[in-house]
Amino acid sequence: MKTLIIAEAGVNHNGDLNMARALVDAAAEAGADLVKFQTFSADRLVTTSARKADYQIKATEADESQYEMIRRLELSPAMHADLIGHCQQRGIEFFSTAFDLDSLDYLNSLGMPRIKVPSGEITNLPYLRKVGAFGKHVILSTGMSTLGEIEAAVDVLERAGTSRDRITVLHCNTEYPVPMAEVNLRAMISIREAFGVEVGFSDHTEGIEVAVAAVALGACVIEKHFTLDRSLPGPDHRASIEPQELAHLIRSIRNIELAMGDGVKRPGLRESQNIPVVRKSLVAVKQIHAGELFSAENVGVKRPGTGLNPMRWDEVIGRRSARDFSVNELIEL
Repeated sequence: MKTLIIAEAGVNHNGDLNMARALVDAAAEAGADLVKFQTFSADRLVTTSARKADYQIKATEADESQYEMIRRLELSPAMHADLIGHCQQRGIEFFSTAFDLDSLDYLNSLGMPRIKVPSGEITNLPYLRKVGAFGKHVILSTGMSTLGEIEAAVDVLERAGTSRDRITVLHCNTEYPVPMAEVNLRAMISIREAFGVEVGFSDHTEGIEVAVAAVALGACVIEKHFTLDRSLPGPDHRASIEPQELAHLIRSIRNIELAMGDGVKRPGLRESQNIPVVRKSLVAVKQIHAGELFSAENVGVKRPGTGLNPMRWDEVIGRRSARDFSVNELIEL
């Protein structure tokens, strides 16, 4: 099954439409399935006194509140319209995460086929009920959450009208970047086994290897933050990969999809051609005369594999030779 790859532009446009369009271009050129932004109103999302997260303080080095930072990163309806049109031109699906109820209604009105629930909203009952009532495919991020909180959120979505088979749960750690020792990728498997849902991975690690490993473990969706340049100012740039890394990630995922195969153990089409070259046969290691007994002294195992299978050793040893065999001649019965 093809992995759905979400290139998370997020707020890495820095409030600049041209930069946002360039992010769309980069995601399309890298081969992503979707490019995702964030839709919110600072007035509805955060109080004016809320502090920034530690990683945001380190990344921005700005003496401002979370409200002031977020205000600068809003996308207007006109910017949304422009980006949707640009995505259509570039052949990539526009996607966005809503961080408040009005933004949810707005994105739903745009006809998006799926809804993304960010990690911070997993305990937001009114938000989850509204999402569930849409009845669309839901991608639920689970950073900072327990299995019990995930269970409660899935239950709310189902009761509101979204069936479980339309819910994909992403394992996530909401730290930017996540130390490798705290990724806990096996939790993705635990989520799948606990709730019988499709699972994926929202990757906040540095590099690409953990996302590739997640695909090998069964992730159906991969979400990865990317930026045009990690040195740009802003809260998420430093924990994002750049366009060439995004392209490398997507190539790696597509290769792993091919490599996973169907699980049936059998010789591959091309390797079958090597069987007669690499495997071995029963051969005469000494001159053998007609009527002589085959023994461990005159029979050995050598390449090529075009003669008697060495697994027939016990069948051959102790029998009398029907004819003469020269040294290195393949044994025949």
